[in-house]
Amino acid sequence: MFSIYKKELRSYYCSPFAYVIAALFMLIFSITFITGLSNLEGHQYKFSFSNVFYNNFFFFIFLIPALTMRTFADERKSGTEVLLMTSPLNVFQIVIAKFLAVATVFLSMMLITLFFPLLTMLTGEVMWSSLVCGYVGFFLWGLVCIAIGMLMSSFTESPIIAAILSEGAMVILIFIDNFKNSGLFESLPKVAQIIGAFSTEERFAGFSQGLFGVADLIFFITATVLFVGLCIISIEKRRWSRG
Repeated sequence: MFSIYKKELRSYYCSPFAYVIAALFMLIFSITFITGLSNLEGHQYKFSFSNVFYNNFFFFIFLIPALTMRTFADERKSGTEVLLMTSPLNVFQIVIAKFLAVATVFLSMMLITLFFPLLTMLTGEVMWSSLVCGYVGFFLWGLVCIAIGMLMSSFTESPIIAAILSEGAMVILIFIDNFKNSGLFESLPKVAQIIGAFSTEERFAGFSQGLFGVADLIFFITATVLFVGLCIISIEKRRWSRG
């Protein structure tokens, strides 16, 4: 399993791909950070990442699919899927290795953004509870998106289609609150309540306020495990169909 993990990391870091995504990631965060500073009326900036994360949710869904779209679709397109499926490793180990590799790339991108709170410490006050919880919440939300992206990549041999499917699924997760509050469900409050239970943005709200909720933590972990499990089932089905 570790061999696949290393192979996946090399595929990202031995090409310009991961660096381009990381640069875009930093660019988005930089713009949001600078915009927040320019809107201040006082002279002291109390750093809170809640607004930064919320403002980056929509842009973020264009970056995660770029990381996950090739995980399985590219293997199928290039014909290396047969070698992967006939390796001594089982499907669970293959999927987990790929998931951990993408999660590592994502984590490294988030660590780079620590530049912003460190910069804030020079002239302002850092709200550590909000900062730490914001990072944890955003990372957990990113893991859910990675799992979704890998699931979509397992459905097709086209990385582009995998990216489009992933973005569509992530848009639904982000705007599920707007969907449940639409006129369509005004007369169905119970249905709206059930739909709202799957809102990742609502779950992240507690983290952004510096509150570490066990229920929210369980939600993100459960959602990640669910989509990773579905990805394993999807790959396993293909493996058995090949005989």
